[in-house]
Amino acid sequence: MANGMGSLYIGASGLQNSQNALNTTANNLANADTKGYVRQQVLFADRSYVTFKSAAISKQQAGLGLAIADVVHTRDMFLDKYYRRENGRQAFYEANYLAVQDVEDIFQELEGMQYQNVLEDFWDSFEELSKGPNEEVNQNLVVQKATLFIERSQGIYQNMKEYQKRINIKIREGIDRINELGHTIQELNQEIMRIESGGIETAMTLRDERDNALDELSALAKIDVREDVNGAVRVRLENVEFLDEVHVFEIGTITDEITGFVTPIWPQLSDMARGKYTPMFDYNVDISPELNTDIGQLKALVLTRGEKIGNYRDVTGVSADKYNNGAGMSVMVSAEAELDQMIHEIITAINDVFSPTTTASFTATDGTRYTDVRVWDEENACLGQDGEKPGRELFTRRGCDRYTAVTEQGTGKIYYVYNEEDPQDTSKMYTTQGVTVNHDLLEIESGLPHLDKNGDPDWDLAHKLVNLWEEKKYTVNANDTNPCSFKEYYQRMINGIGAKGDVFGGLATDLEGEVASIENSRQQVFGVSSDEELQNMIKYQSAYNAASRFINVISEMLEHLVTRL
Repeated sequence: MANGMGSLYIGASGLQNSQNALNTTANNLANADTKGYVRQQVLFADRSYVTFKSAAISKQQAGLGLAIADVVHTRDMFLDKYYRRENGRQAFYEANYLAVQDVEDIFQELEGMQYQNVLEDFWDSFEELSKGPNEEVNQNLVVQKATLFIERSQGIYQNMKEYQKRINIKIREGIDRINELGHTIQELNQEIMRIESGGIETAMTLRDERDNALDELSALAKIDVREDVNGAVRVRLENVEFLDEVHVFEIGTITDEITGFVTPIWPQLSDMARGKYTPMFDYNVDISPELNTDIGQLKALVLTRGEKIGNYRDVTGVSADKYNNGAGMSVMVSAEAELDQMIHEIITAINDVFSPTTTASFTATDGTRYTDVRVWDEENACLGQDGEKPGRELFTRRGCDRYTAVTEQGTGKIYYVYNEEDPQDTSKMYTTQGVTVNHDLLEIESGLPHLDKNGDPDWDLAHKLVNLWEEKKYTVNANDTNPCSFKEYYQRMINGIGAKGDVFGGLATDLEGEVASIENSRQQVFGVSSDEELQNMIKYQSAYNAASRFINVISEMLEHLVTRL
């Protein structure tokens, strides 16, 4: 009787554990398509054995049934680390590639060559002027095409500035999301430690949620993850402690008062009261896969946007090292600077033909000494039909006139001193946003300089304007050592942007395939296979049925013993 009743408990253990295994399998099947879900595997073990008798070669023992030793929650930490690193690297190059695509769209309007056509039309207007510089229709054509040229250039430049603002919004959102994920992971740390502190239960669902959060975080920034013995994870973000089981060190921001651009910083490492900030990203280290400095979407967005709005001074006269460590690091700043350089060179070259300068030294009536200053070259200059001095420039700065009239002491001669560009005030520079077509030329007929000092049409001036477009003395940036003409500059600039896009796009595509391959390897470790789970379900159901039949046999035997004997 005792053995019979004990056998019932052995059968009951089979029923119970088979049922639990079926429940685990059903849970796996229900979450087969759940992102980040880790397959739960049942590991069976024998319960204790009771020894009845010992012999020389073996023991006589009776088992007490079946037990679930563990429900295995398996992950490969090496694959996780590999996946998160390459996931962040793919996000870095993807963000750069999308930025280059958008810049190309701004310039070329997807398929068009409209801006190239504007440049060609502007050049053609000077060709027409060279056929008859004294004809008003040709002069009006130059003014008209100049207006179209500057308006179109300003439109492109403004679109790039607006795109920088959109990137800035993405940066804010990225920072907020990183901080939010940090708090999510920290809260999950607390829950996991509370549940697993007894050493009996594994917080599987919470661990899955935490791993999902870490995977998402890895796409936004470079992370290093380490799990403590208590089940909590510590995360270092860009080589700085970001969170532990107790604290989250949020990313802070500082905002530029002029541009509105935000820069991510580490508040805990900064002296906010003294205005000394520790940036989140260290740009003194080269961006390269070998150094693992090309990881994270947020870093790519900050680099792409840049820290300022570019102009020609970021390119013109700058060494290759300074360019590569400055404007060249940013897709947007380099594109803005290279465009602005082209506009600046075209404008100043044309203005110097219409209103040429020379150098002079003299003393003004107020005693000011001028030494080797640029002044209007009256001897070689042309005038408009109205004879206005000095000769008008085609493009004017919004912040100042081209010349200031200064009277020489003693002789009374008037010098028209050129107002040099002020790098501290963009309105006094010939930048894309700081210039406009001379309003006098829009109002005064034949106001464009075209008559020499004898009052005759100056054919040489017209030919100089045409030849400007063919002179090969301009470079797109410091890395471009092959001089080009105005006609070639724009296409070379676009080709350079396209080359960046090809590099970023190729790397992003290759890394996308690599990330997918790593994810497939991870799924082989913890992913749910419906076919395999169905096989397990059949196996556990058969075990359940066998335990049920076993109990039925024992029950019938006990009934026979009780009622028949």
